Amino acid sequence: MLKYLGVIGYPLTRSLSPAFQQAALDYLRLDIEYQAWPTPEDALATRITTMRSPTVLGGNVTIPHKEAVLPLIDEVDPLAARIGAVNTIVNRDARLYGYNTDAGGFMRALREDGGFEPAGRRVVIAGAGGVARAVVTALLEVGTRSVTVINRTLSRANRLVTELTELVGASELRALPEMYASWAAVMSSCDLLINCTSAGSSGSEEESPVPLDLIRPSMLVYDLVYHPAETRLMAAARQTGASMLGGLPMLVYQGAASFELWTEQEAPLDIMFEAARMGAGGELAEKGA
Repeated sequence: MLKYLGVIGYPLTRSLSPAFQQAALDYLRLDIEYQAWPTPEDALATRITTMRSPTVLGGNVTIPHKEAVLPLIDEVDPLAARIGAVNTIVNRDARLYGYNTDAGGFMRALREDGGFEPAGRRVVIAGAGGVARAVVTALLEVGTRSVTVINRTLSRANRLVTELTELVGASELRALPEMYASWAAVMSSCDLLINCTSAGSSGSEEESPVPLDLIRPSMLVYDLVYHPAETRLMAAARQTGASMLGGLPMLVYQGAASFELWTEQEAPLDIMFEAARMGAGGELAEKGA
């Protein structure tokens, strides 16, 4: 019997997840179809209810629902609970279990593709949404020296800092408002700059989440946007002589971890990367799932 998976978000007109997830499912000859499930906020509860069907194995959750789904599911994995965001749901006998694979996907890409070990380093993050929460949690748990979150809505950044304070340990965690003075205060000592916003993605290529004149050659610039392959931020990093990393590896790694939760089979990473790169060469611009 045909089973289903999907990605929940809004809007989803440019979702890349179905392309590389379906490629992996087909490669392993699994009778499963991965779909895009556009879901506005007022339809989220109904969508989650439909996932209890025996024909639905689960799904991914992306912008803007990663935090909103928590009270709608039955059990939340300890890591996802610490992060305060879910990006993967697994249906087990009509009970829905929530996980977060963003944190692991982010860290794997940072270390394996970026060649960067964040322990003891100073990190600056643009954004305070669900992906940023996973990134901050992952960084705090490996012992970064400091993490500064800069966001347009300071109250949201402050909430992230307040809710993740128990994870701080020896690290310093703080929030700053999005203004030039904030960036200038932290960029001079930054080892790793991460964009967790959609600024610079297809349709907004001229945008940059940070002042480009503050990028320094000694930092790694990690832009979680994956389409275009080189954002304005990444281009500025390259021109300055800084190292840079795009968002495609994280996207695939987090998707592979989700795949293994649903299927209990090893994800064919080569197949997923090939399909993701082909899709990203088109007009696809979803980020984070």
